[in-house]
Amino acid sequence: MARLGKWIGGGLGWVMGGPIGALLGFFVGSMMDGAAAVGIPEYTTSDRRTTPGGFGVTLIVLIAAVLKADGKVVKSELDYVKQFFARQFGQDTAREATMMLRDMLKQDIPLVDVCRQIAGNMDYSSRLQLMHLLFNVSLADGAVNQSEQTIIERISGYLGISSADFLSIRNMFIPETDSAYKILEIDPSASNEEVKKAYRKMAMKYHPDKVSHLGEDFRKTADEKFKKVNEAYEKIKRERNMT
Repeated sequence: MARLGKWIGGGLGWVMGGPIGALLGFFVGSMMDGAAAVGIPEYTTSDRRTTPGGFGVTLIVLIAAVLKADGKVVKSELDYVKQFFARQFGQDTAREATMMLRDMLKQDIPLVDVCRQIAGNMDYSSRLQLMHLLFNVSLADGAVNQSEQTIIERISGYLGISSADFLSIRNMFIPETDSAYKILEIDPSASNEEVKKAYRKMAMKYHPDKVSHLGEDFRKTADEKFKKVNEAYEKIKRERNMT
């Protein structure tokens, strides 16, 4: 349990209360019993910070909700998720996260209540990162599953994500007409100065430092969002011959 233990060692805080804590049940309880073996410190539910452990556990719960969206979960989907975790966080985390995910998939997830708990405790930048990772996982097999996309949009609404921010992140994965402009949250009729202003605003919003409190593992995944913003800006600049 060394790697996932490292996440949890960063603290679970508020996720151990409410509906998320109830979902975790025996799985995390058994890890806490072995806390001394993996160096996991004591935690309290009064901690309202978004910690690496809390973020990781929350991500797994929401991934389970997305995978269950079409009423069935096949082995290939679990394999893709495991590969995603392996790419992002290493083989040890992939194995242990998949174990927790399998446990979540056996349970009924009260999605509205879970999202309310997240929205009431997690900072906005971290919630944006959750949305980015959910799209990343959903499209890990290279296919667009409409039921999964629909539930991700519902999750976004429950989490209090603005429609413009949701559209921005979705266009990073599912390009639409004028996707570069949608990523920057502007209209194609915007002036060059408005494009530059929008870029500066989005670059600040999606800068990896915004989620540095989640630890290096999750900060690295935030680099992808930042890169997509830069790519959108460069595309618009080329189209307009901007300097």
